Amino acid sequence: MRGAKPSLGVRTLLALALASGCGGKERTAATPPVPPETARYVGSAGCAECHAAESARWRDSDHALAMQTATAASLRGDFSDAALDHFGVSSRFRQRDGRFVVETEGGEHAVAYALGVRPLQQLLVEGPRGRLQSLDTAWDTRPASAGGERWFHLQRDAIPPDDVLHWSRPSHTWNAMCADCHVTDYEKGYVASGDRYESRWSELGVGCEACHGPGSRHVEWARAATHAGAKEGARPSALEMGLTAELGAEHAFRFAPGAAIAKRDPPAGAPQELEVCAPCHARRATIADGWQPGHAFLDHYRPALLDAGLYHADGQIDDEVYEYGSFLQSRMFAAGVTCSDCHDPHSLAVDADAVCSKCHRDEVFATRAHHHHEPGSESARCVSCHMPTRTYMRIDVRRDHSLRVPRPDLSVALGTPNACGACHAARGDAWAADTVARWRGDGPPPRAHFGSALDAARRDLPGASAALAELASDVSQPAIARATALHELATHPAREVLPSIQAGLGDADPLVRMAALEALEPWPPALRSQLAAPLLRDPRRAVRIQSARTLVSLPPDARAALGSDFERALAEYRGALARDADRPETRVAAGVLAAAQGDLVGAQREYEAALAIEPHFVPASVNLADLHRIAGRDAEGVRVLSDALAREPGSADLHHAMGLALVRAGRAEEALAHFERAAAIEPDDARFAYVYAVALHDSGDAKRSIDVLKAALARHPGNEQLQQALQAFGAESDGKPHAAPRSR
Repeated sequence: MRGAKPSLGVRTLLALALASGCGGKERTAATPPVPPETARYVGSAGCAECHAAESARWRDSDHALAMQTATAASLRGDFSDAALDHFGVSSRFRQRDGRFVVETEGGEHAVAYALGVRPLQQLLVEGPRGRLQSLDTAWDTRPASAGGERWFHLQRDAIPPDDVLHWSRPSHTWNAMCADCHVTDYEKGYVASGDRYESRWSELGVGCEACHGPGSRHVEWARAATHAGAKEGARPSALEMGLTAELGAEHAFRFAPGAAIAKRDPPAGAPQELEVCAPCHARRATIADGWQPGHAFLDHYRPALLDAGLYHADGQIDDEVYEYGSFLQSRMFAAGVTCSDCHDPHSLAVDADAVCSKCHRDEVFATRAHHHHEPGSESARCVSCHMPTRTYMRIDVRRDHSLRVPRPDLSVALGTPNACGACHAARGDAWAADTVARWRGDGPPPRAHFGSALDAARRDLPGASAALAELASDVSQPAIARATALHELATHPAREVLPSIQAGLGDADPLVRMAALEALEPWPPALRSQLAAPLLRDPRRAVRIQSARTLVSLPPDARAALGSDFERALAEYRGALARDADRPETRVAAGVLAAAQGDLVGAQREYEAALAIEPHFVPASVNLADLHRIAGRDAEGVRVLSDALAREPGSADLHHAMGLALVRAGRAEEALAHFERAAAIEPDDARFAYVYAVALHDSGDAKRSIDVLKAALARHPGNEQLQQALQAFGAESDGKPHAAPRSR
């Protein structure tokens, strides 16, 4: 059977891990600024003694209130026997014996902690074996006049107890999903042998030391300075003061004579402040424990790129991705702007329009000639056009931090949103594009955008590989966009893109180097070994781990020739997997690693462990069934897939895998129904259509096979596999090659 889909690889599983949301923290071996054995966490209360003003601003901030013990003072919701019904599930909120309790599915649950405060507050209840679970019922803390002061459900649909999104499932386990961004100095403490958590932290909420590092040495320094008398002169460095991160360094943005936009003075240096904020303001996976302010972000985390489902093709936010990935795309980031240039780092307050005018002259930008709206109106605000919003968790409105110029022309071409549509949706994107073009007049046309290349890759358009290679090589584009292009090239390999991959391996930005290694994965072993091996010694852990992942499927003798560099990087990868052994996607990734090294018993153990954690996790069932195929146990693989389909009948991956298993078992007619179902469930996945068409052809139904291929090519006009199949099957049926349908 041609077109068989292999078991899910590590690349796919990493994307799944990132899609799960938050991760944890870790300590790098790369020169920690303060030796961990000499610095201890002392708590934010001790900081207020010398930093009263900063402490006062912080005390009511979202950071300080990120997590609180459940008390009458901390809980904002109505616990006077209030009720909430959601698709037949009733929840009641009460006080009993001095505790706050929620009566819902599974009985009565005592509230242990409050999570967050604005615009909603979630509740944490105790689960089995050290778990804290986040309920799906939350309190809307907005004023009643804004629709708040009510209990509401975070899910719009009914969520049965066996659904992966139910509050009792791993997707809502605080220890794995939320903890390290809601407390200070978090250690997950997962014990795989007992499937339990022994989590610990030094302080609830995001305290002073979450951003400045453990404070014991700073307190010692401050007391010594006080006793000795403060010396006049230059401000001591953070390290001299016993802190781990250099924050608040002196810089300013100044206008050159006649300039409309200020420039940073001195020019931007290392973005340490952004590295401090990134762990909690990025969509990322954790690759090691022990992160402290001052450590490199990519020594502990692997951030998501501009992947479909997370970002629109032009980089605008889609899923809940927070701010880091957006900000890396912005002109502000390129100009040296950092988080505290706009946000007060302690209160987190920001006056958006006043902030903008610090670097953008009002007489140029706060005018009708620039924004084309009524001065003083909401539409004339800078953020209305340059930071459009998206709503998460039903009421949490967040702004896109890519600070982009509205491009309704891209909306017409790519189907992406644009800020104009927020107010003028009824007039459509074409009207908005024409209006903006009219405003521009004889001025230069908008520059080409990286979104065109990413859209071409997502839709299998002709020339996608070449467009991705061009984007990857264009150093004027944001590094995260170039990295995404290389990431996409892993599924669009072509000989002409190799120079772009090679250039990416030597790029100054570690995100680009990491993605270039991904792009190497489909290439022959000898080439991978030659090009990826030097990055086993990369300064950043995330890059070293990706290099090991790219090389792990080499033949054993080739792996052995890589020596100790490979073994060290592979150990780092294993450490990353062990750290998150409580997550099903991580256990499957560990299984893939074991299988790549020939350990089929270990791989089976990991896949079964993933299913024990979350029976609905489809990749675990698909890979376990494929492992049975490799071992010659196809009947067992069919059983695994049958059980999985009973749990997840709407999974295209499962139907596809079942079809392949049935073909091997000689049950082609049954297989055809599964291939048809997979293609119908996910019509935008060309693989499913291709395999369905091949199965139809092999069954003797050439006409339907050709019809399926033509329909798939209308969606994926640049897909060479579909084109080749159509030409071959068409020539067989009537002696004439069939041309692919022209895309619209």
